[in-house]
Amino acid sequence: MPAFSHLVRFIAQDGQTYYGDAILPSGTSDIAKAKQARVITGDIFGEHDVTDKVAAIKSLLSPLPPTSVRTVRCLGLNYATHAKESNLPPPKYPVLFYKPPTSLSTTPFSPIPIPLAAQEHPGLDYECELVVVIGRTCLNATPETALDYVLGYAVGNDVSHREWQLKLGGGQWGLGKGFDGWGVWGPGVVTKEGMESGMNSGSGSGSGGSGKEKSEGKGLGIGTKVNGREMQRGKTGDMIFGVRETVAFLSRGVTLMAGDLIFMGTPSGVAAGRTPPAWLKHGDVVEVSLEGVGSCTNSVEFVKSGTSKL
Repeated sequence: MPAFSHLVRFIAQDGQTYYGDAILPSGTSDIAKAKQARVITGDIFGEHDVTDKVAAIKSLLSPLPPTSVRTVRCLGLNYATHAKESNLPPPKYPVLFYKPPTSLSTTPFSPIPIPLAAQEHPGLDYECELVVVIGRTCLNATPETALDYVLGYAVGNDVSHREWQLKLGGGQWGLGKGFDGWGVWGPGVVTKEGMESGMNSGSGSGSGGSGKEKSEGKGLGIGTKVNGREMQRGKTGDMIFGVRETVAFLSRGVTLMAGDLIFMGTPSGVAAGRTPPAWLKHGDVVEVSLEGVGSCTNSVEFVKSGTSKL
């Protein structure tokens, strides 16, 4: 069991980068609003200590550096309503695809870079998702033991380009979802214990359900806003495959490593499911949020050269 409850990685006023246990302002559960954190020393996946040193947060970084994330697994069509708007049947088994670690955002607020290749056709889309962070080596977990391997939860935006995903990618989804910076996630990681205690205390309440349910990733409100307009609103309890089932399924004969991420799929309301499609464009501001965790807010930035910045 980790000693922290709201893990953040940040640059402090002294210019140093730290891990910390975020100190949330009164009345909010949004880690993005944290201004201070208790500094963590040691290995966040092993022996560590939450110290008494309180540091001011100058800027939040992604909870883990991309170099510490070996694999980014993602589920497709994991909400029946999203499968319906995609004109596809709900899957009988988890639909798995991967994003490269280079797709991960460097901060929860980094601009989403749209390379020249993704500007050639319309189809730029958003997907708010629950992100599961694996906390220790996991192989052949069962649904009963799966949560023992979960460190906690974040919110993510599985930025997607439907033309590249469904047509130009040769039938594989990876190209349409794997461009640099298209795996927005953060703003921190709330542990299972932090989620349960926060919900039981009422600080993260909003969509109903017990703290125990929400420590399992169930019943959390999740949504997307584009330029302040709500585009997606759902509950993680509507996922076809929950966290327990997903971790058990993905670890059958395959080792999940500490720091691996699982993007758990998106509810309905994506741009592709609207008439006409509400594709993202240059300058749009996208906010994804997860109850009990917080929000990531990112502007869409069409790059003007062949090089994007990670």
